[in-house]
Amino acid sequence: MSFDAIFKICLFGDAGCGKTTLAKRYMTNQFVSDTKMTIGVSLETKTFKLDEKRIKLQVWDFGGEERFRFFLPGYIKGTHGGILMYDITNLASLSHLDDWLAVIKESYQRFPIVLTGGKHDLEGERQISFDEGNNFASSRELSAFFETSSKTGDNVEALFETLTHLMLAKYEKSWV
Repeated sequence: MSFDAIFKICLFGDAGCGKTTLAKRYMTNQFVSDTKMTIGVSLETKTFKLDEKRIKLQVWDFGGEERFRFFLPGYIKGTHGGILMYDITNLASLSHLDDWLAVIKESYQRFPIVLTGGKHDLEGERQISFDEGNNFASSRELSAFFETSSKTGDNVEALFETLTHLMLAKYEKSWV
C-alpha cells in the first residue's frame, strides 16, 4: 500500500495530562479511562484520506514523567509534527510546558507544534482558562491551539486534521 505522506507525530506533556487517552480516542474513537502510565514511549499508527491524499500517521506518545525526558532527543528525530499537551484542571501542567519546549527545541528541526488543553469535559474543575492557553500558544509562536476532550471526543479529530494540514503544507514544498 502506498501513501502520499507518512508523518511522525510526537505527543509531549506532563504525566496524567491525557496524552494516552487522546491518542487512543483518535485511533479507536473510544474513550479508554483505565490507561496505564506510559513507560518511555508508545507508538500507534493510523491511515486515512485527507484532501484526496492517502496519509499514514505514526503517533508517538512520549511518557510524561521527568525521569523519561532524557529519552526525548532520540525519539524526536524525524518528527514532522508535535502535540504539546496540558491538563486544563492542573495549573502545574501548564507551567511545565516551557520545560518541555526547551527540551524539544534543543534537539529538533523546526516542525509544527499544536498546543492542546486536555480534559475539556471537566469544565467545573478548570484551573486554566481558554484565553491563558491561547495566549501561551501565541506567545511561544506555536502553530495552533485547541482544547480537547478524550472522554467526549470534542475537537480530537479537528486537532489531528489541523496538524496534518500543517505538516502537509510544510513538507509538500520539499516533495516538489
